[in-house]
Amino acid sequence: MDERIREHAAVLIDWSARVEPGDDVVVSVGPDAHELAVAVAEQLGERGANLLATYGSGEITRAYLNAHDGEFEEPAHEQALLEETDVYLSLGGGRNTSATADVPGEIRQQYRSARKAVREARYDMRWVSTVHPTRSLAQQANMSYEAYREFAYDAILRDWESLAEEMGRLKTLFDDGSEVRIVSQETDLTMRIDGRTAVNSAASVAYDSHNLPSGEVFTAPYGTEGEVTFDVPMTIRGETVENVRLEFEDGEVVDHDAERGAAVIGDVLETDAGARRLGELGVGMNRGIDRYTDNILFDEKMGETVHLALGRAYDACLPDGESGNDSAVHVDLIADVGEESRLEIDGEVVQRNGSFRWEDGFEARQ
Repeated sequence: MDERIREHAAVLIDWSARVEPGDDVVVSVGPDAHELAVAVAEQLGERGANLLATYGSGEITRAYLNAHDGEFEEPAHEQALLEETDVYLSLGGGRNTSATADVPGEIRQQYRSARKAVREARYDMRWVSTVHPTRSLAQQANMSYEAYREFAYDAILRDWESLAEEMGRLKTLFDDGSEVRIVSQETDLTMRIDGRTAVNSAASVAYDSHNLPSGEVFTAPYGTEGEVTFDVPMTIRGETVENVRLEFEDGEVVDHDAERGAAVIGDVLETDAGARRLGELGVGMNRGIDRYTDNILFDEKMGETVHLALGRAYDACLPDGESGNDSAVHVDLIADVGEESRLEIDGEVVQRNGSFRWEDGFEARQ
């Protein structure tokens, strides 16, 4: 076994999920994530945790959804399992990244809506999603398998404590701010953030962060106004979308278009009322991710990018007792802010052309 697989497992168990002796742990294993699952099981055994491994496959999901009539019942049995679970770990690594591409959009929406209580149960525990570098992910990224493994581990095996300290600077600015404005050649968008709490997403539940790799600061915006273009190609529901344009009025999408995949965006927006509003504003800060790979787990954390999510807001960003935007979906879209762009908080430029004001070269890149 590549020693980096064991290092990955150790980061996941120790830093990310903070597994303790006696914890009841459910591990969902993708078809090609076997080696990582073995390393995780070894770590859990040494920790004295209680392991239940399940199998997660896109091909199985496709077969089930395409055969179903669409009248889904709430999966109470799965909800009951999760309500008795302390830690949930998702080890992604499928054989086909587009396995569910031909599932009708209406069926997807109904399935997700029926599983809302299951998602809420998972969000109430310590949960972390990660991926084992696989040949299918390498192919999706248009990379050799060997190069992709190097890329993935550069993103995953970071000095997370140091990165958390740096990202804390942006978190403080968000927490103290009232309005964010993003400006580039085809974007001029403003959002309210006062009354919200930003998350320093340092790949650990201790930071209200649930992805490994991570490396972003995000919050839950509202009152969105203006236009934004997302120029980073990505796959949503098994289909490629490119140059998505959204127009907002009174916090809601009133018009949308895309050079490719406009129908997919339309399906997302029609999911429910909350799908037309933003649930997240995130700023990528993981410079170990240095290229687009068509995988949202990596791409949204890439330095010199900003992402916005249509749909559900995360409770970690909201005051106690306050509910944010609610939706059955949370769909991220990414914009490159490396050139001819700026991010302002209350009129002050915090990031210009991809550089933050505390980084060398910030003034030089004006």
